[in-house]
Amino acid sequence: MLALVLTTGLHWAALQTVAWTTMLAANLTTENFSSAVSQTFDGDHPCPLCKAISAGKKSEKKSEALTLKLKLEFPPLAEEFALVAPKIFASFTAKEISAAAFFSKPPLPPPRRFLV
Repeated sequence: MLALVLTTGLHWAALQTVAWTTMLAANLTTENFSSAVSQTFDGDHPCPLCKAISAGKKSEKKSEALTLKLKLEFPPLAEEFALVAPKIFASFTAKEISAAAFFSKPPLPPPRRFLV
């Protein structure tokens, strides 16, 4: 789960949420609600945590660009490919797969044991 969080960048979203919450709380102490919200989310007044998150995202994108250049190379496969049936292969007769076989009554008396 941690690998999924790190690969999708959810850790940056969580840190950004913490930064916005801290900024909003700090702005609410000095300003009214509407100006505090606009100053928090306008992007013109980033806090130190927001700057660190932005720098972290940029450095992560640079390392991703380097890893994308690596290519996986696989050896060539043989051009001839055949499916082979298993050694023990049960074939069904026409009687076993006919519609009448589905409606036949079970043998009487019923079997007592599975293994004889």
